[in-house]
Amino acid sequence: MKNYFRYYALIWMILLMVYNLVVFLIRPILPAFESKYDTRFWIAWGFIIASFIGNLIFAYIAFKAENLKKLFYNIPLIKVSWSTLIVMLVVGCVLMLIPKCPAWIAVIVCIIIIAGNSVALIKTVWAAEVVDKVDKKINSQTSFIKKLTVDTEGLLASVKNDSVELECKKVLDAVRYSDPMSNNALSSIEAEITDKMVKFANAVSSNDALKAKNIAEELVVLIGDRNRKCKILKV
Repeated sequence: MKNYFRYYALIWMILLMVYNLVVFLIRPILPAFESKYDTRFWIAWGFIIASFIGNLIFAYIAFKAENLKKLFYNIPLIKVSWSTLIVMLVVGCVLMLIPKCPAWIAVIVCIIIIAGNSVALIKTVWAAEVVDKVDKKINSQTSFIKKLTVDTEGLLASVKNDSVELECKKVLDAVRYSDPMSNNALSSIEAEITDKMVKFANAVSSNDALKAKNIAEELVVLIGDRNRKCKILKV
């Protein structure tokens, strides 16, 4: 994520340099301008520079996402930052090239631009946090079946007996077609399934086909009961 921000910061520096070149090299040679820099000039220049700095801060917040998913959520803010950066360059140059342009005009324009960027920042960060919380909630609610699937696949990969392998496949099929969503109301039956899985793993490890078959049948029934309860809870 830092590399993305570095590229943005590099372009930001180039555009800021272009702005200052226009102000300090091109502006003085135009016939309509005096060579001196008065208070009005420095106030306008200062606010425009402050807007550039504010834009860089907003971009840093957008690019400091912890992972690519959060960076994806911040894409709208990144687009706004790019657009604002271009607007700041154009508006900044235009304002400084208008002869005797009142400083308060530059101040108002810069405040409007910063305010717009701030609103976009708040909206995007808020939306990203909401979506991220939903993702975390879904991940926590589906963790039981995900773990159960991984454990069963591990058992199937380690089995050396054809009969035991058949029972592992039965359990794996039952798990794969289970409802992935969990619920606090399912904690009891999920604890029972977990306990049975431990016993099933022991039977598989010892190549005890008969014991594995009995426990596998119990697991399939329990998983079926869980699915029915899960379905009722969604109604």
